Amino acid sequence: MKRDVILAGVGGQGLLTIAAAIAGAAHALGLHLKQSEVHGMAQRGGVVRSHVRLSDRPIHSDLIPEGAADLLLAAEPMEALRYLPYLAPDGMVVANRVPMKNIDPYPDEDEIAAALRALAHRLVFDAVSLAREAGSIRSANIVLLGAGAPFLGIPVDALRAAVDRLFERKGPAIVETNRRAFDLGLAQAERPAD
Repeated sequence: MKRDVILAGVGGQGLLTIAAAIAGAAHALGLHLKQSEVHGMAQRGGVVRSHVRLSDRPIHSDLIPEGAADLLLAAEPMEALRYLPYLAPDGMVVANRVPMKNIDPYPDEDEIAAALRALAHRLVFDAVSLAREAGSIRSANIVLLGAGAPFLGIPVDALRAAVDRLFERKGPAIVETNRRAFDLGLAQAERPAD
């Protein structure tokens, strides 16, 4: 088993929490893991990218070469497009369609949506609305993780347990909100592409 995953978005969208959940699940399963992060100039609003590499064999580099990622999880649509060069030809894109307009002018949203729709392997959806349904828009990152779960090669129960562990110190209500968020994302992955 080997998976190379690019996480992309902007500061404040919880990408490092997604990386921590994947790492926690991988560790619990005894998998090898390497991770590398790039943070933008600003804590909130700057570009954030993380390379996450999982395998049942030792991994020698924490960076994913261009054209090799199995999965691109993007919390923001323009950032999904920015990191497409990292995706393998048969790689999957799971992206939030709701933009975070951190630059002015922000590129044309219809053009971004059309470019994402043109991808052969993609799941693009409104993670923010599902997070709101789960009980907190701050859980949009966990919705995204749930939607990406079927493509990670990690058992869903291991990912759910890792999410629980990440939030348990914040209390049962926060754990439950994030469980709902994960499950709503997972259900989104089972729907036909738009």
